[in-house]
Amino acid sequence: MFSFVNMEKLLEEFRTKQAYLPIKWKAASGRYITLADLKKIKSKFDRFYQFKGIGESVEERKIYQIKIGSGPIKVLAWSQMHGNESTTTKAIFDLIAFFNHYKDHEEIKKLLQQITLVCIPILNPDGAKYYTRVNANHVDLNRDMQRLSQPESSILRKLAKEFQPDYCLNLHDQRTIFSVGPTNNPAVLSFLTPARDEERTIDKTREESMALIATIADYLKPELENKIGRYDDGFNINCAGDTFQSAGIPTILFEAGHFPGDYQREETRRYIFLALISGLAAIANDNTVDFQKYFDLPENQKLFRDVIIRNVDFEGSLVDVVIQFKETLKNGKLRFVPIIEKIGQSIQEIGHREIDAQNEKIRIAGEELLIENVVVNKIFLKSTEIPIKME
Repeated sequence: MFSFVNMEKLLEEFRTKQAYLPIKWKAASGRYITLADLKKIKSKFDRFYQFKGIGESVEERKIYQIKIGSGPIKVLAWSQMHGNESTTTKAIFDLIAFFNHYKDHEEIKKLLQQITLVCIPILNPDGAKYYTRVNANHVDLNRDMQRLSQPESSILRKLAKEFQPDYCLNLHDQRTIFSVGPTNNPAVLSFLTPARDEERTIDKTREESMALIATIADYLKPELENKIGRYDDGFNINCAGDTFQSAGIPTILFEAGHFPGDYQREETRRYIFLALISGLAAIANDNTVDFQKYFDLPENQKLFRDVIIRNVDFEGSLVDVVIQFKETLKNGKLRFVPIIEKIGQSIQEIGHREIDAQNEKIRIAGEELLIENVVVNKIFLKSTEIPIKME
């Protein structure tokens, strides 16, 4: 019989980076993850797991599912519903590599006798190719779950109807702006049990997903204390999570956020992987904490910006300059373009990076004026050149 006690021991051992690195799927890294990356892992593990084409995107790129395990508890997961949200896809690759690496481990064998995981690693391969939130028809698939106007949306709904999952895992990335409540802690991970109706009724289905989130958060707490947030649960039936939750399937939204200094989201990737494996273990053994602990997670706020330059002398007044990176795909490479978002006095947001101008003027390389909506790759403070652009 599957023993959660023994699995907990394995999870504790696996929490360290040293244990993670041997199974990390190193062929996929950074933020630009496409179907080409999926095909690499498919060619490596196709003989162990069931990769299967289940349809095509608008531009006729293949959409794959992978099936792992043979147990009675069915879990459906999908990633890159938004093409520019790839961290969870990397974590799925790590999960595939993990199960293969530990395929002879007694507890992992028992786990996979309890659950069947069906996952779509890249639901929006066109958006992944162009690094866009939307698909090739400029439709947000996460607002198309009722109309089903797009082939990708229809593929997900069709798979769910055929598979009849007991749980749904909706895997996304969030922007760098989110904080854990009104604090100076970035939301490295965020979770949500979506609403099932306008009244945000808490029924047994939602309680199950709340308990699972709380269990995952408990497992991650030693490393991510005060860095796990909770999304607002406003109801929108057009969204995937709300659609499946309203159908009576416990559904969890995972959001991969910003770990300090980790714009490529390689640290966050590891935490998403740990969240997935700990969540699957809890599902397999029906071992979760009290669902009320879900509400201990603070609700996210939008308090962060990428760079803030404080105490700038601007036309005789002291101002703060807020810079936000715009993610731009150029020649197959993702670039983080720093753009001045706003200039103002005593700005309350928190910078992931803060620079104190010490009441001096600053000069922007290539620009005569300090104005909003311009690219600022580097600044000059007195005679010192300070790079802003990330290489």
